[in-house]
Amino acid sequence: MNYLSFLPTGIIILNIVFIILLIFFERKDPTVTWAWLLILTLIPVLGFILYLFLGLTPKKRKVFQRKREEDEVKKYDKKLISAELNQRITEFDHLEQSIIRLASKNDLPTGIGYNQLQIYTSGREKFADLFEDIKNARKFVHANYYIINDDRLGDQFMRLLTKKAAEGVEVRLIYDRMGCRNLSRYSIYKLEDAGGKAVPFAPFVLDMNYRNHRKNVVVDGKIGYLGGINIGCEYLGQSSRFGDWRDTHLRLKGESVDSLQYRFLLDWNFAAGSDLLRQQKYFPPKKFKGDSPVQIVSSGPDSKDAEIKSLFLKMIYGAEKSVNIQTPYFIPDQSILEALKLMARSGVDVKIMIPDRGDQPFVYAANNSFVGEILDAGARCYRYTKGFLHSKTICIDSRVLSIGTTNMDVRSFKLNFEINAFIYDKERSEYHDRIFAKDIENSEEITKRVYQKRGWKMKVEESVSRLLSPIL
Repeated sequence: MNYLSFLPTGIIILNIVFIILLIFFERKDPTVTWAWLLILTLIPVLGFILYLFLGLTPKKRKVFQRKREEDEVKKYDKKLISAELNQRITEFDHLEQSIIRLASKNDLPTGIGYNQLQIYTSGREKFADLFEDIKNARKFVHANYYIINDDRLGDQFMRLLTKKAAEGVEVRLIYDRMGCRNLSRYSIYKLEDAGGKAVPFAPFVLDMNYRNHRKNVVVDGKIGYLGGINIGCEYLGQSSRFGDWRDTHLRLKGESVDSLQYRFLLDWNFAAGSDLLRQQKYFPPKKFKGDSPVQIVSSGPDSKDAEIKSLFLKMIYGAEKSVNIQTPYFIPDQSILEALKLMARSGVDVKIMIPDRGDQPFVYAANNSFVGEILDAGARCYRYTKGFLHSKTICIDSRVLSIGTTNMDVRSFKLNFEINAFIYDKERSEYHDRIFAKDIENSEEITKRVYQKRGWKMKVEESVSRLLSPIL
């Protein structure tokens, strides 16, 4: 009997099963449901495979529901945070106060911390300071990365962690199984053999959803890092495919490091099945306090609400003069898109900068598909042409700035674990906007005339990508 002859029928039956699951059990956003229905109907074989990788969610939802329940038990003391917030919030104007209060009501409440900040716009600057801080670590190094490449820089990073572990420094590493799929298992073994500890955040290596997209490090509870730069030579601009790599990362020294530490420990507890939160050594007294107020906010599929997206919306609607956004993936949901269009029509100077090339299939066309609507509303869009733009920032009125791991897309808002710093500092915000203006000099503006000249092939790709945007 030729069993292969039954394969097409079997796939069609499975497609029907998935369609029933999708409609009656998954409870997805209607736009996502329609996108999957179209894929499963029009391309049954490929659609079936894609749905296995990108669409099926019940098991993971239960896992992250347990994570949320565990995090609920281990939150900061809300009363202490409220008392501290009420004391400090009067130092800010109404706009900042409204954003601060919203951030303080998320799943993991966060207070205002004062810090010394260093903003990096290249991997070379970031890695020089990060590696030096790790070399000088005396008590512990806690690192969480979405991508650690198996290349010269990745090897240097893993060797440094291994060396510190051998010296008796506590080293803990969380890595995403999908993002670090090329990371040498031998380097992890060497780290563990030296006394360090490493755990994958989520073991679903074949699942594109629910990835730990965070990139944060805490050294001795005194210094913290977060932002868009992973570990690898391409982030130094040494990739023949991408060339110069334009990104944004943040170094903090001060009170907000405790929030970064708390987030890391919650993630470690979930990934490793342990409980480290009760150990005071991870939260040393902060003798040094800077003058930049910061809130650390995280979000993910374990959150009740899309906290970071909500704060982006609050920032956009609160803008009176300007909104400057840099993102490698401009695939916003309807709420973000409508907010940007409304503010542009209201006379706010809305500028959006995206890469001149895509690093993922469909992404470049998907980015383009939303540009037309933004232009029609009066916003201005730019393609960064000096290299690849991977920076993830939003700044309003040169007053409030957010730097982190969150892209302006549905995947970051709903499916990935993300972390951002919200900075209420006019000087730092103005510094960001000066960098943004300099980046415009290395960009091509997408005017209506330029946009209308694109060919029919690009228009078709945009239409298909726009249709698939809810699941990209």
